Amino acid sequence: MPQYNLGDLVYATIDLHNDPLDETGAGGVPGIAANELLAAGGTRGVVVNIGHAEADPTQDIYLVRFETGPNGNLADPIGCLAEEIGYGETA
Repeated sequence: MPQYNLGDLVYATIDLHNDPLDETGAGGVPGIAANELLAAGGTRGVVVNIGHAEADPTQDIYLVRFETGPNGNLADPIGCLAEEIGYGETA
């Protein structure tokens, strides 16, 4: 059962970067350089979808759209593990 639900307001618990793919070294998020910061720890976001890791169906993946600045605009969704997000601000 997922720890978070669709529409939940969450915060990044750590700095989230565009992890490089093992096969190519390119970033997992297309159009963004590998290791580039996607969301700083403490950034507010909303859960927009829930899935699981293909390699481990017991591992929930949360698609989260994080705010991009003080105007409240939301970035494209990124996949997060449960330990990378939380209900309270961390930064």
